[in-house]
Amino acid sequence: MEVSVVNIKGEDTGRKVNLSDNIFGIEANDHAIYLDVKGFLANQRQGTHKSKERAEITGSTKKLKRQKGTGTARAGSIKSPVLRGGGRVFGPKPRDYGIKVNRKVKDLARKSALTYKAKENGIAIVEDFQLDTIKTKTVVEILGKLDLNNKKVVLVLPGQDKNLYLSARNLKKAKVTVFDSLNTYDVMNADKLVLLEGSVEKVEGLFNS
Repeated sequence: MEVSVVNIKGEDTGRKVNLSDNIFGIEANDHAIYLDVKGFLANQRQGTHKSKERAEITGSTKKLKRQKGTGTARAGSIKSPVLRGGGRVFGPKPRDYGIKVNRKVKDLARKSALTYKAKENGIAIVEDFQLDTIKTKTVVEILGKLDLNNKKVVLVLPGQDKNLYLSARNLKKAKVTVFDSLNTYDVMNADKLVLLEGSVEKVEGLFNS
């Protein structure tokens, strides 16, 4: 599949990049995508929730009333879960929500996601560029010229670029990532996947290694 390369002004450079069918044109596996996205979202959870059970509540241990003859249910502790201010029954405790996804399944999921984006014409190739200063306005202008201002965009870089990352950090619908950090969730969630020209070869090399 061939995709035209444009510059940051949105102008066609006359060059084209051939996307490998082994990565951008496979038979997509929906279940692999599901497993990888589920694992990614689960791993984002902190798991630090906590509530106190009756053994952890501070309160008197005195028996509230006599056992029999009151006409109501027995009550032995003010910390009982049935009373206001009592402990919670089987409350949440800190835990790890992480889900392990096998490497081969992750690779298949990412390639499937990239295939879907390629079929939907959701991939754009932009000529390599760097920012001299940290300026969000510059990134907004670039996205505007690429007609991507009101779309969810993931910009894939061939290497670390601190200025570009910090310039795009405050943009609600834009995300900057390095080629080896690209994940299935980001690909599927984006309206447009923008690859810098130099990152195409590195993304393909990532799966061929």
